[in-house]
Amino acid sequence: MSAQSHPPSHYSSLAPFREWFEEGNPILAYHKVGPRPRRVRLKGLYISSKLFAAQLAELTSAGFRSGFLGDCSGPSKPRQIVLTFDDGYVNVLQHAIEALSQTRFQAIQFLPVNFLGKSNKWDVAVGEAPESIMDADQVRDWLAAMHDIGSHTLTHPFLTRLSIDKAREEIFASKKKLEDVFGRAIEHFCYPYGDWNPQIRDLVVESGYRTACTTNFGVNSVDVSLFELKRITARYPSRNWKSLREWLRPSRRSLGSGP
Repeated sequence: MSAQSHPPSHYSSLAPFREWFEEGNPILAYHKVGPRPRRVRLKGLYISSKLFAAQLAELTSAGFRSGFLGDCSGPSKPRQIVLTFDDGYVNVLQHAIEALSQTRFQAIQFLPVNFLGKSNKWDVAVGEAPESIMDADQVRDWLAAMHDIGSHTLTHPFLTRLSIDKAREEIFASKKKLEDVFGRAIEHFCYPYGDWNPQIRDLVVESGYRTACTTNFGVNSVDVSLFELKRITARYPSRNWKSLREWLRPSRRSLGSGP
């Protein structure tokens, strides 16, 4: 793809990305689906149920189907795409399940284990609006709908700001807790805030996960590690993209973060 036709920095519709998706294996990153409450700072982390349904319908019409995270580091797999959701918000269960079912797409939720049944306290602490996170029964409903779950650590920290021992606990213990509660192997990990470095990545590998997702922008190919998978944030068009981009930018998160 030529530099002039490089896609925008976030995903709202297929047209600007269609050619680019043919060059690698795309992963879309979502957070919240449904109405935005008041006092929301990062409006771009919300997407309406109508736009979400339209995005899936467009992908379906273009022949796309669900791919698998474990297949993303390799040759391009035509018309396959992976849908990921960070943080396990209840509004995804409420407002996204129907569209996923109608289009037969499967998705994965990355869960901050110690916040199940609670709220996004890590965001509220910096002025964001509270949102409920799924409890164990709601996660089981998600799984019963043929979707998957992965780990987003225990407490959603900046991993590179922790000691190695604390980071190890966040990565290892979250995997074990999810496996104990839901009786299934937890194979996929997502770095909170996209905050990682080689030491953190190596802990993820050591713990037995098969993949790890970043917030690095792009599609995946043979030269991308399964533990440094790139994603594209899905959202609605807005002039507030600048603040969301700043929140996702590695340099803002930590000097020790990955590229």
